Amino acid sequence: MATNQNRAHSVLIFVLFCLFSVSSATEPDIYCLKSIKDSLEDPYNHFSSWDFANHTEGFICKFAGVDCWKPEESRVLNLALSNMELKGQFPPGIENCTSLTGLDLSRNELQGPIPSDISKRLPYITNLDLSFNNFSGEIPSSIANLSFLNVLQLDHNQLIGNIPPQIGLLHRLRNFSVADNLLSGPVPEFVKANSTCGVFCPIGGFSSSTNVNYANNPGLCGGPLDPCKGQSNEFYSSFRTGFAARYTNSELEKLVTRISFAALNIATRSFDQDNVIGVGKTGTMYRAARPYDCFTAVKRLHDSQPLGKQFRSELIILGKFRHMNIIPLLGFCIESGERLLVYKYMPNGNLHDWLHPVKCKAEKLDWHVRVKIAIGVARGLAWLHDFNNFLIVHLDICSRSILLDKYFEPKISNFGEATHRNSNDKGLIASRKIGELELIKQDVYQFGILLLELIAVHDPDHNSKSSHTLEENLFERIAHLSSSSSGLYHAVDKSLLGQGFDREILHFLKIPSSCIHPILDQRPTMLQAFQMLMVLRKRERFIENPKLLAQLTSRC
Repeated sequence: MATNQNRAHSVLIFVLFCLFSVSSATEPDIYCLKSIKDSLEDPYNHFSSWDFANHTEGFICKFAGVDCWKPEESRVLNLALSNMELKGQFPPGIENCTSLTGLDLSRNELQGPIPSDISKRLPYITNLDLSFNNFSGEIPSSIANLSFLNVLQLDHNQLIGNIPPQIGLLHRLRNFSVADNLLSGPVPEFVKANSTCGVFCPIGGFSSSTNVNYANNPGLCGGPLDPCKGQSNEFYSSFRTGFAARYTNSELEKLVTRISFAALNIATRSFDQDNVIGVGKTGTMYRAARPYDCFTAVKRLHDSQPLGKQFRSELIILGKFRHMNIIPLLGFCIESGERLLVYKYMPNGNLHDWLHPVKCKAEKLDWHVRVKIAIGVARGLAWLHDFNNFLIVHLDICSRSILLDKYFEPKISNFGEATHRNSNDKGLIASRKIGELELIKQDVYQFGILLLELIAVHDPDHNSKSSHTLEENLFERIAHLSSSSSGLYHAVDKSLLGQGFDREILHFLKIPSSCIHPILDQRPTMLQAFQMLMVLRKRERFIENPKLLAQLTSRC
């Protein structure tokens, strides 16, 4: 049924094109296809049939992926270029295919923004499929001007921001998917023709005649999803699964449970040494038993005045912010000179112990698990830097600060050194121009060092003192490694080599190389670093292995 409707729309639109002469349509269409071929990288030579030296009647209609209405007219009606491993950006010159009603660029490796003037480039499009690529940025509002659209597939990309509400006015739209992106805010209120009222009537976020897919965009709300809270979209404009809870310091007890020292003393068996799971510069971490065989982690801070500031910093930041890659704070205790923080227990400990085992010959982390950890940390830092009304800079990113849950999803911890400010404070906004860039890029540098440690190229414990010279030397070394595979064997963890990932490791090295660049302005933002890792994962067809994760969890 849907196919017949789409065909009917194509017929209707084609009538408009019949007003133009055949000769006037052919030449622009040829130029259109030439520009597409020239602008895209085609590693598997799918465009080999696109021979423009052939001038026989309707020759372009025989090109792979090209569908014409009538071969003798050479008018391009549809372009089906799916799953060709094409690389590049949205092809320029496509507006010269003036009869185009269908465009399928899905399952390629295209990146960059969706053109802001897409409605001018594809004025008569009925089917647009850009899914399973690496398109980024916001969905342009002009896409709502594509009034003939029946199908709009934007899923499995890296799109951010809100869905333009005007999309809901596309009354011909039958299939709309934005699943697996980074979108936030309310979903559109779709409309449909109503013979009773004679107008297009809003129907509360989704239509029985419009199939929608918003999956895996935790920031979206409304319509078939959870309702949006309040009048503001603030809670839903976050990055992935994060949100900022707007509580003042005096209200923190409403958000974070205050726990008595007596209760924590019982849970840790009087802080028994057998329950110690880590000792850091700020305090000792204990495993604490809870009812029903559950566990928490309790940090008992050392008794010193400077640590009081770190305690408050960690309590305020973790009390106000929640994200899938930030350690959940469950409670706190201030009592009789004691300061304690209670976190969700992470059964796989910290990343440092996995990378530098001392107790026993631990199972090595699989390459895909390491990439998963890198992506999770980048996602968390990107959210802290860019996706809430507070700017939070961690300033202590290292393998000891990264905790791992049952499924090796990383959780950023140790916020005692972190600094934060409210972007609504005009005074602090002004100061950002002076000093905040340096702080943000310090996080980026530390993240780059963490990536190098993940593949054993660099051990930060061997360089306790940092200097500009050391940074330059390290940058030159990594830049050399990332440009040639000759030195990989001596630099990379031997367990990773020869497993079919050598090429991917070489590509991976380019990311920390950019993060540790000696010149601050040359370092990427954390969002850009996250996007680079996502591109790498998609390019290498990353597939998580649940069986391997289960084996790793059972390590000694």
